[in-house]
Amino acid sequence: MRSRRTAPAVALGAIATLLPVLTPAVASAAGPAPRAATATTATPSPDPLARYGRQKPRWSRCDAEGPAEYECATIEVPLDYARPNGRTLDLAVSRTKATSARDRRGVLLLNPGGPGGSGLDMPVWMAPMLSDDVRKRYDLIGFDPRGVGRSSPVSCGLNDAETAWQRPYKAATFKRDVQWARTVAEKCRARNGAVLSHLTTRDTARDMDVIRAVLGEKKISYLGYSYGTYLGAVYTQMFPKRADRFVLDSAVDPERIWRGMIRIWAEGAEPAFTRWTGWAAERNATYGLGATPAEVGATFWALVARADREPIELDGVALTGDDIRLGSRAVFFDVAYAAEAVVRLKDAAEGRTPAPARRGTPPAPVPSAFARAADAPADAPAVPADNMDAAFWSVVCADTRAWPRDPERYRRDAIRDKRRYPLYGDFASNIKPCAFWRGGAEPATEVNNSVAALVLQNEWDSQTPLASGQRLRRAMKGARMVTVLGGQGHGVYGLGSCADATATAYLVTGRLPAGDLTCRTPADQAHRSTGLPLPTLPQRLPIGQGRF
Repeated sequence: MRSRRTAPAVALGAIATLLPVLTPAVASAAGPAPRAATATTATPSPDPLARYGRQKPRWSRCDAEGPAEYECATIEVPLDYARPNGRTLDLAVSRTKATSARDRRGVLLLNPGGPGGSGLDMPVWMAPMLSDDVRKRYDLIGFDPRGVGRSSPVSCGLNDAETAWQRPYKAATFKRDVQWARTVAEKCRARNGAVLSHLTTRDTARDMDVIRAVLGEKKISYLGYSYGTYLGAVYTQMFPKRADRFVLDSAVDPERIWRGMIRIWAEGAEPAFTRWTGWAAERNATYGLGATPAEVGATFWALVARADREPIELDGVALTGDDIRLGSRAVFFDVAYAAEAVVRLKDAAEGRTPAPARRGTPPAPVPSAFARAADAPADAPAVPADNMDAAFWSVVCADTRAWPRDPERYRRDAIRDKRRYPLYGDFASNIKPCAFWRGGAEPATEVNNSVAALVLQNEWDSQTPLASGQRLRRAMKGARMVTVLGGQGHGVYGLGSCADATATAYLVTGRLPAGDLTCRTPADQAHRSTGLPLPTLPQRLPIGQGRF
């Protein structure tokens, strides 16, 4: 997730929704402004935004070592859509063309999640995950959202300690945590100034409409994962007549932007932990963690308490109880892997040599199921080391004005939530840089529409739990939802689950299911529906990872 924004907050929300934002030149979020019924207004004045939609991108091969058909270009977008003649940002866009000119329907924009995830190389690595029928019909369009990767990247100059944001609440360290949050916000503001208030989801949605216009399309289709579901939903709210076939995979609850979406990790972890204790108890002969769910739970919490007294060394790393809690939150969504990981931890605590980890490797610092750094050409400008984090905080803090400003509110919430959600509650509710952010130029977007879309959701998703996907489905009344019962992990489409056929049929034919569906992925394929690499349990604090 990462950083940006500023602008006169006053009438900007109203102005921005009235300004025309491209037709094959660019359409506004609310449609064209109504004309007054007078002869003097028969000839509208020139639209200052139209020039952005008339750009002719200079496509060239993205990477000499990559596929020849993978092309990149850079276009301009206004920093502030209310001031289209002011400062501009570069937006990096990529494409691979549809494999059949005869069957081509249009463009499929792709987003990997975040906020802060680079999507520029998605056309290359998504192509093998899509069917031939989909690739025939769509140009696959990748892009780095504003402030990310090669799109005028932001930096706050954060060091490793400052990017470590998952912090447990402790009375003795809370003052330092407040200072950390204040420092991150101040460094981001000092480095980026007026840019910060315009690095929002609403502005990225406007950028998507510029891309649509530049490509000469009346509508776009879209495949977005994780944070990309919120971006896609906001686009449908702002530009409902521009949305064609939208697939929203592993969905964000639009009413919980954004503190609520961090806190939902704690809420979702508890049922996952309870499910795991029952699963492991049924297999006590294999794992030896306890014959009842209560015994399995007690085994885990005894290890946490032991590590709080004296760190447990595992794989050369001394782990505290907080390290174990943090590292295990997402792990419990994969019951088999969690059992193996806790057995290894127990062996280490009891002085036995743990067996080698059989599945999973430590995840790269990715913000979502699929995000990764784009393979930029050698002559491309360097992306700042903290870009992903800077962009994350920019969006998360500026998308909404609902972040509490009083540090004591965070303290109270962290204490309460640690009792309610002992695995991760205090991590989720502890203070964040958004407490000291100046906010975005506009209020958060209320998603409430009847635009057609397909929502895909695993039952056991650690980043966007099932309840989150269900809330997006309710907000988008024209959508349908496919729930993968037993599905584990973050990310559904293209990973071999039972939902793939429905999503492919929708992209190919445009027909949604008559109603919401459930399907079950066979147990032997359950891990194929896990987009994030399975983490090695546990991870050492501070890790600074874990995104949407």
